[in-house]
Amino acid sequence: MTTKWYVGSDHAGFRLKSALVGIVRGWGDEVVDVGTNDGETSVDYTDFGEKVGRAVVADAGALGLCVCGTGIGISIAANKVAGIRAAHVGDGFSARMAREHNDANVVCLGERVVGVGLAEELVRAFRDGRFQGGGRHQRRVDKLTALDAARGK
Repeated sequence: MTTKWYVGSDHAGFRLKSALVGIVRGWGDEVVDVGTNDGETSVDYTDFGEKVGRAVVADAGALGLCVCGTGIGISIAANKVAGIRAAHVGDGFSARMAREHNDANVVCLGERVVGVGLAEELVRAFRDGRFQGGGRHQRRVDKLTALDAARGK
């Protein structure tokens, strides 16, 4: 089964994002890169977290991948988009659980924190996880959705 990805990064995450684009395409998945297009020009992670978030919300079933220096700022930005459940991860178990328990649709990484090998492992664990809908997990995701609505997102 192939997955469609929207990927974005700021300048501090550009190199890792570029490496992951090649890896994910090598799996046979579709990738739409929303930028940035170089690692030299300083840009704001907020802009690219939002771009990925909006694209994922508009394309049911797609996933997002965001990279900045630490993965933190871009995850906060992506999570400001209604319908996004972005998970900043640093280990394979958390990446898989983000999908299985939280129905996360965007994974966020930090180029200054993880190398390409670990990043590949994290993205694969995220991709291969499947939401265990129903029961307590669905109830909790429904509450997250209600929080979006309550904030007027």
